Amino acid sequence: MDSSQLHVAIVSSPGMGHLIPVLVLGNQLATHHNIKITILAITTNSSSAETKFLKKFNNEKISNVEIVPIPSVDISHLIDSSTKVFTRLRILVREALPGIRRAIASMTHRGPDALVVDLFCTQIAEEFNIPKYAYHPTTAWTLALAIYCRVFDKEIEGEYVDLQQPLKIPGCKALRPDEVVDPMLDRRDQQYEEYIKMGIEYASFDGILINTWEDLEGETVKALRSNDKLRSILKVPIYPIGPLRRTVEITEPDEVIQWLDKQNHESVLFVCFGSGGTMSSQQMTELAWGLELSQQKFVWVVRPPFDGDADSAYLNSTGNDTRGVLEYLPEGFLTRTKDMSLVVPMWARQVDILSHSSVGGFMSHCGWNSTIESLTNGVPIIAWPLHAEQKMNAAMLTEELGVAIRPAVLPTKKLVKREEIQEMVKILMQAKEGKGIREKAKKLKMSAENALSEGGSSYNSICELVKDIRTR
Repeated sequence: MDSSQLHVAIVSSPGMGHLIPVLVLGNQLATHHNIKITILAITTNSSSAETKFLKKFNNEKISNVEIVPIPSVDISHLIDSSTKVFTRLRILVREALPGIRRAIASMTHRGPDALVVDLFCTQIAEEFNIPKYAYHPTTAWTLALAIYCRVFDKEIEGEYVDLQQPLKIPGCKALRPDEVVDPMLDRRDQQYEEYIKMGIEYASFDGILINTWEDLEGETVKALRSNDKLRSILKVPIYPIGPLRRTVEITEPDEVIQWLDKQNHESVLFVCFGSGGTMSSQQMTELAWGLELSQQKFVWVVRPPFDGDADSAYLNSTGNDTRGVLEYLPEGFLTRTKDMSLVVPMWARQVDILSHSSVGGFMSHCGWNSTIESLTNGVPIIAWPLHAEQKMNAAMLTEELGVAIRPAVLPTKKLVKREEIQEMVKILMQAKEGKGIREKAKKLKMSAENALSEGGSSYNSICELVKDIRTR
């Protein structure tokens, strides 16, 4: 390695939703800033999709990027069936620390000049005596909440979800109690304690990277940088470097792409709820009927229903078993909709689909990876938040940005009936109201492109980050 070339190690917590933004960040730094990247990917035994993805990425041998899998650790003695996903991920990372130590110590070339960790790995940063940065791969708004939650913890009594007034984060959009992130739903649960700790840990870094851009969240970014109350807690530099997302794969067209090639411009609704997104049997039936009644063309990635809680569904999603998935759909549904739809079991090439000219809308769980992939293609959204920070994302998309619509009541609280689903699809894809939403989405696409282009706000922010690492 060139002695002047920077070497940065990036640590990813387990799960495709966490691994993808880290890989995209690494690729961006390697490709556009000539930095040697070593990605330390903490793995689990449960996700075959994760294993296949890592293998595929390594086979492609992207210049300046190396992936080092950190072996899975057994945490069964530290958790039980009630342990929430946020807590499990934090425990997994803590237990994987010896493996991370060994990986860094065994690097044949010089050790890293800086360490970047994702949001579940903030607890390991003080371990290493090198410049360290946290990567918050979602919105500036959720970062503001994470760091300010310690103040709420001292000032507010009782459960946040029982409050009558919104939670006021200085300089930011207020947060309705029913839209708080999952770790704030129950203050007695361990994940709440872990969430508070994470917010405190952010303050010990040399800088925080956020997968957003200034045009998208200008007021919130400004608050993180200059609001007195927020800066008294978080004094470190803020680097909005987004929107970073996966690129379209140049491969042979599959069945979905071939079907989309035959459809009219922006005539298809893409329906997908992420790698861990599932719904109840009853909700799945209502969704099927709502799509059918809308008479709108659609591609639906179907996963088996799950009648337990959302956390269990997320933790049990493997993404590789397609047997019997379509049996859960209403009787005759596939026959009745065969001329207007394509139903895909378990998984589809989401980035390729959202970038296709035939796709005019996206019914999504509003995970930030999916949201970015939609916005950067100018595709408006029907917001269907399920867990984590998705309710906050949905609120921002609908109320602040105007690029989405959503059910009157959160899908996690109440069954969304077929009539409301039919109406939402028609509004987004056909109605005059939908036209305005689509126009706003297209403007955001241009804004995203400008942010990442040379001289744009995110491009300059990454340059500032690289300069900061070099001078430490």
